[in-house]
Amino acid sequence: MTVADQVGALLAELGVGHAFGVVGSGNFHVTNALRAAGVPYAAARHEGGAATMADAYARTSGEVAVVTLHQGCGLTNALTGIAEAAKSRTPLLVLAAETAGAAVRSNFRIDQDAVARSVGAVAERVHSPASAAADVVRAYGTCRDQRRTVVLNLPLDVQAAPADPAPAPERTTWRAPRPDPAAVAELAALLDGAQRPVFIAGRGARHARAELETLADACGALLATSAVAHGLFAGHRWSLGISGGFSTPVAAELISSADLVVAWGASLTMWTTRHGALLGDATLVQVDDTADALGAQRPVDLGVLGDVAATACDVAEHVATSAGYRSDAVAARLATDGRHAAPADVAGSDRIDPSTLSAALDGLLPAERTVAVDSGNFMGYPAGYLAVPDAAGFCFTQAFQSIGLGLATGLGAALARPDRLAVAACGDGGFLMGIAELETAVRLGLGMVVVVYDDAGYGAEFHHFADSDHGTVRFPDTDLAAIARGYGCDAAVVRSTGDLAIVEGWLAGPRDRPLLLDAKVTSDGPSWWLAEAFRGH
Repeated sequence: MTVADQVGALLAELGVGHAFGVVGSGNFHVTNALRAAGVPYAAARHEGGAATMADAYARTSGEVAVVTLHQGCGLTNALTGIAEAAKSRTPLLVLAAETAGAAVRSNFRIDQDAVARSVGAVAERVHSPASAAADVVRAYGTCRDQRRTVVLNLPLDVQAAPADPAPAPERTTWRAPRPDPAAVAELAALLDGAQRPVFIAGRGARHARAELETLADACGALLATSAVAHGLFAGHRWSLGISGGFSTPVAAELISSADLVVAWGASLTMWTTRHGALLGDATLVQVDDTADALGAQRPVDLGVLGDVAATACDVAEHVATSAGYRSDAVAARLATDGRHAAPADVAGSDRIDPSTLSAALDGLLPAERTVAVDSGNFMGYPAGYLAVPDAAGFCFTQAFQSIGLGLATGLGAALARPDRLAVAACGDGGFLMGIAELETAVRLGLGMVVVVYDDAGYGAEFHHFADSDHGTVRFPDTDLAAIARGYGCDAAVVRSTGDLAIVEGWLAGPRDRPLLLDAKVTSDGPSWWLAEAFRGH
C-alpha cells in the first residue's frame, strides 16, 4: 500500500460523502484509491466545476465532500470554487497533488500553501509516510467540526512512498462552546423587554431549526433568514422568508420596524441588512460559535459566543412567555402578502417577464425540490418565487459573488439529494461560463431542470451603467436550447408561459436527462434587489 492508497482508504473510513474532480497524473492514484474504498466519484469537465459541485454537495448533504486535483494548474483552475467554499465555511476537503520537494524546476510548481491561504482556506499537507494518517485525520476533523475548507497538499514523492503500517490516530472532535451564563441571562432579559423581536438565522443556524422555533414561539419573535439559509423556517406561520435584498415588501417593513433583532449564525452582511437600513434603531444581538464573527460586519449591542442550538435552548429556560411581535394583523399580512406578486404575460410581447416565468415554474415543478442559483441581475426571481421545502432545498453559492457557478452548483445538489428535483437557475452569461458541465449532467443521467434567464448580456452591468456604452456587456441572441440539445438535453425556448408546456411532459417522462429552458426574459429595468443593492454603491 502506498501513501496515496492509504489516504483514499482512510478518508472513506472517516466518512467523506462524495468526491469530484478532474484527474491528471498527480491525483490519479489517490482518486482511484477513494473509488476503490467505496467513495462515489463524479468526473467533471473543469476543475472549477468540480470544486463547485463538491461545495454544493457538502452544503446540501451536510457531509464532508472531496475535490481531487492535479498539482499546480489543477489547483489554480479550481480556485474560484475553493474561494467560494472557504468564504462560505463549507466543509470541503481539497486533495491537491503537489510537486515533489526536489522538483524545483517543474512547470507545475507553485506555492500551494500560499494559494490556499490567499482565498481563506486552511493549508495542510501530508508531510511524510510516518505522519500521513495523522495529517489526514487532522485535516478531515478541521473540515467536519469547524466547517472549514481545507487544502490538503499531497507531494508526489510522499504519495508514491510505502505507507506506514501503524494504525491511524483516533479523531478528536471540536465542539462549539456553550454560551456564558451571563450572556444567556442578558439575551433573555432583552427578549423579555422587546415588543417586536425578529430572529435572523444564517447558515450557522441550519442545524438549530427546532431550538430557534421553540424560543421564538415563547417570546413572540418573527422568523427570517439570510439568503443562504433560505427555507430554514419553511411552513412556519410566522416566517418572513429572506431578510435583505430578496425580501418581500411586507417582510422588509416588519424587519425594519423591529425593536430587537437577534442574528443566529448569520454574519449580517450588507445584503442581509440592506446596508443596515433594515435594522433601523433596533437593539442588535449576534450569536455565533466563532469569536471573530461577532461584530465583524456591523457593530452589535450584545455578542454571544456559543453554539446556536445550545444558546437558544439555554435562553428558552429563562424567557417569559409573550405574544411579542405576533398578532392577528401581522398574521393576516403574511397570509396575503407573504409572497412576491407576479404580473401576467404581456400580450404581443416576444419576451417573458422573469417574475411571471418564476411564478409559473413554481406552480409546475414538484414541491420537493432543490433550487441552485447563480449570480446576476436575475437571481432574485428564483430566490423569491421558487418555494423550497427546507434549508437543504436552497443552495446559494454567492459568498464570492462570482457568476458561472450555478450549473455546477445544481449538479452537486442533485447528487446530494437524488430524491428531489434539482433546479439550476442561471443567467445567460453565467450559464455560458460553466457550460462544459452540461455534458457532465447528461453523462450522469441527471434529471434536473436548468432555467436560463436569458437577457442577452450581463444584466447587472448594463442596468447599473445605464447611460454608458454597452458594447462590452450586450451580446447577440443565442439559441441556447439548440446548444443544449447538442449536449443531449431536452430543451425549449420560452417566450411566454404557454411555452412551458414542455415541462409537464418532461416531468411525466423518464427524467433521464436534463431539461433546459432558454427563457428569453425582458430586460427593460434592473431587478428590484439590484436596484436596492446599488443604492449603497
